[in-house]
Amino acid sequence: MRIPRLILVLVAFLVVTAPPAGALDLNPFSAIKGAVEAAVEDRSSADIAKDLEIKAKLTADVVDKLGKEAISISADVYEQDVMLTGAVEKAEVKQKAEVLTRAIKDVKKIYNEILVVPAIKREKGAVEGFVDDTVIEGKINALLLDAKGVNVTNFRWRSVGGKVFLFGRALSRDELDKAVAVVRGIKGVASVTSRVKVRPKG
Repeated sequence: MRIPRLILVLVAFLVVTAPPAGALDLNPFSAIKGAVEAAVEDRSSADIAKDLEIKAKLTADVVDKLGKEAISISADVYEQDVMLTGAVEKAEVKQKAEVLTRAIKDVKKIYNEILVVPAIKREKGAVEGFVDDTVIEGKINALLLDAKGVNVTNFRWRSVGGKVFLFGRALSRDELDKAVAVVRGIKGVASVTSRVKVRPKG
């Protein structure tokens, strides 16, 4: 696939201007991946621009105001909808993250999937069995890329302690069902929550 010149320019811009990796997972490598995917996915250029702007605001506003409490929070943006994931020790931190996100211009809908896990439960979980979310997310990427009938560029996913959250857009119910089935079949996945909208092309 030949990547349009505009996308290459955008990649170069993002590499130069992207801030250091932070709590909301806005780092140069993610930015490059997002820019390349934008060349083939079904979002409009206007949606892509707004989503990038919202993600930048999330990183600046939410991280700054939550401080250390935001370390394990991630945010994904698709067509101005936002999915918050991660784990915090207090319910008020989860709620505050949502309030701060809601205050950002152009945000349409928020899916607050942040898990409240007290420190004592985290320690117990670490003893009972470690779940490598990075490995799970890597497997999701590889398997969805190989799955016929799944446009992986329209999907986003996060794993938190083996609980997977899907986000983005499916072009049909069959496509969404297939993606969910693929993820459920991965070793270590405890549950799958779908926040994917179903909307055909056009």
